[in-house]
Amino acid sequence: MDQRVDNERRSDSTPGREASPPAGATKPAGGGTATKKRSWRDIYNEHRGLVILIAIGSVVLLLLLFLWWLHARNYESTDDAFIDTRTVQIGAQVAAAIVDVPVTDNQLVDAGAELVRLDDRDFVAAHDQEQASVDNLIAQIAAQKAKIDQAEKQTAQSQAALTFARQEDERYQRLVKTDSVTVEQAQQYASNLMQAEATYAAAQANAIATDKQVPVLEAQLKTSEAQLAQANANLSRTIITAPVTGRVTRLTAAKGQYAAVGQALMMFVPRDVWVTANFKETQLDLMRPGQPVAIEIDSYPDRTFKGHVDSIQSGSGTAFSLLPAENATGNYVKIVQRVPVKIVFDQPPDVLLGPGMSVVPTVKVR
Repeated sequence: MDQRVDNERRSDSTPGREASPPAGATKPAGGGTATKKRSWRDIYNEHRGLVILIAIGSVVLLLLLFLWWLHARNYESTDDAFIDTRTVQIGAQVAAAIVDVPVTDNQLVDAGAELVRLDDRDFVAAHDQEQASVDNLIAQIAAQKAKIDQAEKQTAQSQAALTFARQEDERYQRLVKTDSVTVEQAQQYASNLMQAEATYAAAQANAIATDKQVPVLEAQLKTSEAQLAQANANLSRTIITAPVTGRVTRLTAAKGQYAAVGQALMMFVPRDVWVTANFKETQLDLMRPGQPVAIEIDSYPDRTFKGHVDSIQSGSGTAFSLLPAENATGNYVKIVQRVPVKIVFDQPPDVLLGPGMSVVPTVKVR
């Protein structure tokens, strides 16, 4: 133990003696005790544990921030995203009165399900008329082919008669030269030859005319068949069906209403939906199709859906807007553009989703 410290203790314990102040201490006027000045070392020694604790906490916090940064740099996220799909406007393709609407608002229907039924009486009559016209032309073509066969036989018969008349004429011409027959007889067979030639020519002309009538009837048949196909199409359009599986929305069709051609009767939302996420162009450096995505939907905050990047649009959103930005005019201010990215679900969601619902996708880019 220090000798000086021991002496000071003994001096302090002696009654009636005043402890002498330590060296360097100033005795205040009036006999009061002087206040000792505390250094930073004294303060550090007094709070050494707290300082060490703060230092360790700061190091741990910096380490956690660094680890968070290493983790966060592997992901790109945006809240500028929403559920998207290609909605279908269901309208009438023929003009007729609505006789039945077997669906209701927001109903889920399968592909091919009946949505609207139109009055088909006029279209059935038009179909029957065209069918009768086709059947009539088919019968005419069959009859014409029979006439062709008859004309060919007549031509063959006329040709045989012509051959016989020519032979008879040649024989009588030889006989008249030897005075074996009269000139009158020879002239008679010459006249028969001329008649046979005329009959054969008429039979040939009739056969040609009969044969050429078939293409005319066949052309008429094709026209009637086309009109029948159109009548069939119009008749089928009196029943409006669902193009794909989906839900009926914005239903305006009602029984008794007259549907004009092109009139919208309802909107149809297919079940095939995806996410359109508008990422900043600075977030696309490492983004590639096929990368996994965690999809959070605002309507279902307790669930996370899995998906992947399907494609990245070739151009920013403003480039395809109705009034694209014209940077070549006026003062130019650089603005980070957003590029639509299509994200599809790995499995069809088992929840109700519709276009425009807010989504927060997170893409793992590393």
